[in-house]
Order: sequence, then C-alpha cells, then structure tokens
Amino acid sequence: MWRAALTETIATACLLFSLTCSIISCLDSLEAEPKLLVPFAVFIIAFLFLMVTVPLTGGHMNPIFTFISALKGVITLSRALVYVLAQCVGSLMGFLVIKTVMDKNAAERFFLGGCSIAGHGGSAGLEPSTALVLEFACTFVVLFVGVTVALDERRCKELGLVMVCVIVAGSMGLAVFVSITVTGRAGYAGVGLNPARCLGPALLVGGELWDGHWVFWVGPFLACSLYYGISVNLPKEGLSLVDGGEYEYDIVKLTGACFGGRKNFPNLQRQN
Repeated sequence: MWRAALTETIATACLLFSLTCSIISCLDSLEAEPKLLVPFAVFIIAFLFLMVTVPLTGGHMNPIFTFISALKGVITLSRALVYVLAQCVGSLMGFLVIKTVMDKNAAERFFLGGCSIAGHGGSAGLEPSTALVLEFACTFVVLFVGVTVALDERRCKELGLVMVCVIVAGSMGLAVFVSITVTGRAGYAGVGLNPARCLGPALLVGGELWDGHWVFWVGPFLACSLYYGISVNLPKEGLSLVDGGEYEYDIVKLTGACFGGRKNFPNLQRQN
C-alpha cells in the first residue's frame, strides 16, 4: 500500500502544480475571455495524469474519487484514509513549489491558486450557501458522468482506458466551465472539485482562503453520498429487445398497430 500512497502523493503534487500554474497563466493572459481557457486546461492536464495514474493507483489524486470508491467498495476504508492523507500531503508539496517559484504579486493576486469564495480587491465574492450549492452540483455532475463510467467494469472494457479518461476529464472540464461562467463574480475562484487542492493554499496562505473553506469539503461529500444512494439503484443493463424483433416504437407505427388491430407488439423492456 505504501507504494500506492507514495504514487498518490507525487501524482497529486505534480497535478496540482501543473494545473494551478496553467490556470493562473490562462487568467493572466491577454485574451478577452481568459476564463474560457481554464476548462480546456483542466481537461488536458486531468486527462494526461489520469492516463498515467489509473493503471498504477486507480487515478484518484482527489479525496472525492477516493471517498466514492470507498463507499462503493472499490477500495478498503484503510486504503481510502491513506490515500486522502497522501493527497493532502501532495497538495501541500505542490503548492510549496508554486509559492517558491511564483511572483509574489501574482501569488497575492490569485491567492496562490487557492479556492476562494470571499471578495478580494473590492470584488463581492459569493455567499457560502451559493458556493455550497455550486460545489455540490458540479461535483455531482462529475460523479454522474465520469465516475458512473469509470467504476463500471463492463463499460471500461468496452470503451478502453483512453476513452474512459476522456470522459472523466471532460466531466471535470464541464463542471469548471459551468462554475466560472454561471456566477460572473470576480472574487469566486470557481468550483474546487478537489478538497485537497483547496487545503494546500489555505495552510500556506491562510487569511481569506479559510473563509468558507468548509464549502469545498462539505459540498463534494454531500454529492458523493447522494450519488452513492442513486448509483446503487441504477439499472444494470440498458434497454434491449427480448423477442428479437426490431425497434418499432415510433409514433407512426404504434398508432398504425393500435388502430389496425395488431396484437403482437415487440417487447421492449429493461433488464435488471
């Protein structure tokens, strides 16, 4: 287990270093709408790191993925606790490097790339309740779109590693895009989607990063709990024709069969 924990630590540190530096570069660019570059950066970087780490540790690098994996029995509780600790240590390591190399003015302007809902420099920021709803909703999107596929052994075999990583990374990019465009608040740094990512800068910088910091932990874990309750009741199989017939359930054919006195309809039902 210690090898997996070490891998999670290093991978989380490298991921957060690369991701944070890229996001700050996007926001500090001369583009008219720099925020629109952020989801693409998230997608590309998340995809690359997932491709590398999924075969090694499951590609967690995030307490959210670890928590839902533990809830669904993919990993043991002891492994989950070790993973979360490793991710938090990795976050601290990654942001220590960022703090060392980043320009001091940029570090202050962007909160060292941390998760913030408070206003800064005259901006209004978000209310904790609003940020909590966003964190919950965006995390649930990632879980429902990405994790549903990633934890489905049959679909993983059908799609392959590359496509599964594309789906998970794409769901993260989508959630980030929604969070930074729907609010329009300069003081809101966008959805966290990773409590460990929010913890590192808060420990190193403190101050305003602790305002509403609980949102970035409570929101995702509430989303994980709801998703678990829903996922155990999802159908195991999709729709299938049990009588071997063709799909004939368009409006025209159903109407014709009804008024024409046809008795034998193709039996389209859900197999559980």
